[in-house]
Amino acid sequence: MLNWVKQATGARLAGFLSKRLPGYHRFESISIDQTASVLRTGDILLVDGNTRISTAIKYLTQSSWSHACLYVGRGGESSSASTLLEADLKEGVRLVEPNYYADANLRICRPVGLSDEDREALVRFAMSKLGHQYDKKNVFDLVRYLIQKPVVPNRLRRSMIGLGSGEPTKAICSTLIAETFQSIDYPILPVQDFVLTNKCKHLTLGGEAVGRGGEVPVFYRRHFTHYTPRDFDLSPYFRIVKPTLEQGFDYRKLKWSDVAEPIAGF
Repeated sequence: MLNWVKQATGARLAGFLSKRLPGYHRFESISIDQTASVLRTGDILLVDGNTRISTAIKYLTQSSWSHACLYVGRGGESSSASTLLEADLKEGVRLVEPNYYADANLRICRPVGLSDEDREALVRFAMSKLGHQYDKKNVFDLVRYLIQKPVVPNRLRRSMIGLGSGEPTKAICSTLIAETFQSIDYPILPVQDFVLTNKCKHLTLGGEAVGRGGEVPVFYRRHFTHYTPRDFDLSPYFRIVKPTLEQGFDYRKLKWSDVAEPIAGF
């Protein structure tokens, strides 16, 4: 009986948090087909969502990106059949086409230097999670932040919410993708430590810190449940891919109007 009540309550909350909000504005001028055409297996697609849960995540992480998907390949000959793997609040881990996010602002983050074997391993690990439930450990916290945003210093907001329980049959979008990349030892924002011959240490988070003579760099994995969508944007190990630039952008070919017109949303 208690489990049934929890499931029913979780389902109602999931529906509440997944509801789209009015007034969302898309700034990108390129089509979703253009975006899909430049995707490569292993790319991460960040989404600036317009649901209630997106609002809470963006507030807590101080970022425009509230959701992350992993591109796992094409499901057909057309670019619109490209396949994204994601953890959805209501449906769990599933596959969707890029057209699902045709009305959202997007960003492509591309891991660098992956071999074909690496990509196959990534896809194999990610696909093994299909059907897993969304980790609702933090659902009640998200609802609380939506009802009344507490006055919390920026540096403390991220620690105010647990990003998943880490249970093997549950996931949220960013932790699912972080775990997938950690399965092939690809870095996101690792803790980097330098082991020194003079027994002094220098500690840095991510980046390419430069050590002094005799230092041997060692990397430590952060737990995958500690990652948020914006971490893939901030990571120095992912390249930001702009579809317009990938397709041979030349500013000299733009035709400018001599009349300035106001743009809706500005």
